[in-house]
Amino acid sequence: MNTTHTLWLILIMALVTAAIRFLPFLVFRNAEKTPKALEYLGSVLPGAVMGLLVVYCFKSTTVLHWPFALPELIATAAVVGSYLWKRNTLLSIGLGTVLYMVLVQVAFA
Repeated sequence: MNTTHTLWLILIMALVTAAIRFLPFLVFRNAEKTPKALEYLGSVLPGAVMGLLVVYCFKSTTVLHWPFALPELIATAAVVGSYLWKRNTLLSIGLGTVLYMVLVQVAFA
């Protein structure tokens, strides 16, 4: 795979991702009211996606061997604590990611 092929793949994936995200706004821009099914999905999906990401993050965690999932648990506690304190999702995710990387690269290396 050469550089041109890679750049084309990235461009196509970016365009498809943008189209998928903009499509509901284009389809329902003149609608009187948003369909109930779409409102329901908009209220349920963010929590479902976060739950899925948490399960994915913990799926390969080893709890029976050193470091006994301590980096994951400490980072998760930091994410939850900072979110409850500041109510800022981006800050919480950034803090948890940086803390986790420091823990696995330095503290528990």
